[in-house]
Amino acid sequence: MKPLLSSFAAVIAIAAALSLSGCKAGDVSAETSEPTVSVRVADVTGGQTEGLALRFSGIVRATQRATLTFQVSGTLKERAVELGQTVSAGDVLARVYNPALAPARDSARAKLDELKTQFEQAKREWDRSSRLHERGVVSEQSLEQLAARRDSLRASVATAQAALAEATQLLDESALRAPFSGRVEALLVEQDEFVAAGQPVMRMSSPRGREVEVRVPAYLLEHVTLQQELPIWSVQDRTRPPQTGSVVEIAQAGAVRGELHPILVSLPVDSLEPGAPVEVGITPVRMSATTVPLLSVVRTGEGTGVFRVRDGQARRVPVTVERIVGERVVVRAEELSPGDQVVYAGMTRLTDGDAVEVR
Repeated sequence: MKPLLSSFAAVIAIAAALSLSGCKAGDVSAETSEPTVSVRVADVTGGQTEGLALRFSGIVRATQRATLTFQVSGTLKERAVELGQTVSAGDVLARVYNPALAPARDSARAKLDELKTQFEQAKREWDRSSRLHERGVVSEQSLEQLAARRDSLRASVATAQAALAEATQLLDESALRAPFSGRVEALLVEQDEFVAAGQPVMRMSSPRGREVEVRVPAYLLEHVTLQQELPIWSVQDRTRPPQTGSVVEIAQAGAVRGELHPILVSLPVDSLEPGAPVEVGITPVRMSATTVPLLSVVRTGEGTGVFRVRDGQARRVPVTVERIVGERVVVRAEELSPGDQVVYAGMTRLTDGDAVEVR
């Protein structure tokens, strides 16, 4: 009887152990929750305007600049400046020699002196004859002739004065003076060369202002207004942030097909040096767009999509990428709305329908 009781006790002990182990397993499975994936999310934006700027090339130049010429022809006998030299307004930059200018002035002055003498004599004669006419010695006809001669000489004196002023001005034009304070940019004629009237001699510019001119198609003129601010990028340094310029002049659209029209943009003072190549951005069309972070877009065998988070669960939403704007992507998606949250970090362990924990 003792061996039988021992075997029965062993069976009961084993059953109890199994029962206890089953209860513990049930307790563990009941307490175990579904695993979650830690992610980072960002909002979907939409309804605002997103523009894509078109860039047009131009060269920075000084706002105040001039190509200097002589108004008279002659030989360049003196050049008082060098390339790159800074000058002040009124400084003499160069002189030409014309052998006819000084004699022409002297001749005009002598002619004026002669006519003034004749005019003074004619006035005295008319005064004497006027007194004699009152006493009946000089006839009315003679007095009128003297008055006509006097008036004719007065007009001749005025003409001679104008001729002398012209001759003096032409002689003064043989000296080329700086119209404003600035720097000599180019010397176009060498000393002792013959210079024709109106021939460019040198160029100078002022450091006080900068501008850039770009040429655009006619349809873009409707998208630009005076005083509008436009971004300007330096071509030589792409890492440099863009400057902000202001539109100061806009050309009118012409009738020539395919013609480009200039737009003048003013730059901030001391922003870019003259001669620097730049690009001016003009946004022709602005359209409503839905954007998501660039990092949130994933490509799988099913296509391009994003993971949208709602109620602690991530669901894959298909999207169509249209263009990249900075660090965001313009997408087309029927299931996305502004304000939705999409995952941009932690997607490597994420599958459709996973529970997520937003960090």
